[in-house]
Amino acid sequence: MENLKITVIQPDIIWENPDANLKKYSEWFDKINETDVIILPEMFTTGFSMHPEKLKEQMDGPSIKWMQQVASDKNAAVVGSLIIEEDGKVYNRAIWAFPEGKTETYDKRHLYSMGQEHLHYTPGKDKLIVDYKGWKFCPQICYDLRFPVFARNQEDYDVIFYIANWPSPRHHVWKNLLISRAIENQAYCFGVNRVGTDGTGLKYLGDSSCISPKGFAEFMGENEAVKTFEISYSQLHDFRHKFPLLSDRDNFKIL
Repeated sequence: MENLKITVIQPDIIWENPDANLKKYSEWFDKINETDVIILPEMFTTGFSMHPEKLKEQMDGPSIKWMQQVASDKNAAVVGSLIIEEDGKVYNRAIWAFPEGKTETYDKRHLYSMGQEHLHYTPGKDKLIVDYKGWKFCPQICYDLRFPVFARNQEDYDVIFYIANWPSPRHHVWKNLLISRAIENQAYCFGVNRVGTDGTGLKYLGDSSCISPKGFAEFMGENEAVKTFEISYSQLHDFRHKFPLLSDRDNFKIL
């Protein structure tokens, strides 16, 4: 199995301005060389907004069409979350856009009640596993990071990633929980966060990251950045073979 290149986008999201954000990302994407997966943060066109009534899009809306076009142009999967309305409900939805145009989706299961997210969005129900280039991915969104049971690796994924708008007051929690998710799930773990200050005054320190299955972490700091990481399939599965902790996991069902 081949190694995989994953590019992380760490932006200062322009508050509630999808057109301006997509223009900025397009300029950055023009500078990305060969890669396999490009990951954007949570609500990457708007910031973490509780105004879905004016920002929501449909599954055939402009932001998803942009993701599909970029995926085709770069011959790489593009992932990020958007405010999506479907069947009369609004979701904080992660979109996985494949180069050939199809999409898969994951709706954020754990809504951040302290920020009133549960009053504006509908929670998802199911975990998503995406099969891409022989690798299996488990996309999660921000607050999901605090709930390890839902993310537990049932020997069904190789990479887990958290797309987020994770604010600075709980910055140390972000870094420590990402490392924990990598170790306990024996998987590569990516955290993709924003920087800057949003329209509500919350500050974000970034520290998007790539963490190995052994818990060794590389964090990107607190400035806008685009960085490509290369991960090794053979190293992952050699480690799992030598230290097969996943086979000793507890079995359970999530209601």
